[in-house]
Amino acid sequence: MSTVRPELPIRLVIVDDQQLLRRGLRMLLETEDGLAVVGEAADGREALAVVYRCQPDVVLTDARMPGMDGLELTRAIVEEFPGIAVMVLTTFDDEAVVRGAIGAGASGFLLKDVSTDRLAEAIRSVADGGMVIDPRVARIALTPAGADAADPLAMLTRTERLVAERVARGLTNLEIANELVIAEGTVKNHVTSLLRKMGHRDRTGLALALYRALS
Repeated sequence: MSTVRPELPIRLVIVDDQQLLRRGLRMLLETEDGLAVVGEAADGREALAVVYRCQPDVVLTDARMPGMDGLELTRAIVEEFPGIAVMVLTTFDDEAVVRGAIGAGASGFLLKDVSTDRLAEAIRSVADGGMVIDPRVARIALTPAGADAADPLAMLTRTERLVAERVARGLTNLEIANELVIAEGTVKNHVTSLLRKMGHRDRTGLALALYRALS
């Protein structure tokens, strides 16, 4: 069951250069409980203006578009609107696109043949602070580009280690708090500490690094 409050629908902006696909996604997603499409855009530059105006919870974007593509858009949103999650939805599963999206700070990466139910659940998850990666590209996303330190987790406290294990699994702060029976604010403080100690600017990069270190 989603932890998102049902009385507050998740606000979405859909970004894709194909108008028919945007409209199709809007129609499908608006049939799902708790989701509301508040804006559309045909490219990254237009999307930034829509995001500024509509203040969505999640931006659902294609990866490759004319002008400012989805990877540039993701990077810009992460820098300018850190409270907004970005989900990349694309047909491209090559290494450059997958690594580019995750490296830019995307909270999710799914291929366009995903079912509507799965897409809706993924949107709910990233809106709640989680991370979703299509299993078909997970190997690329989670394989380290270079060698890691021998034990990057050696500097963590016991509680930080427990939180780290759950961040690596993609759990939200609330889910971690429930599992460890501690306050959600305490979890948030530990995640901030993990970001600092592991040298990452965003939760997505942190989760991937922790997954690799714990595997």
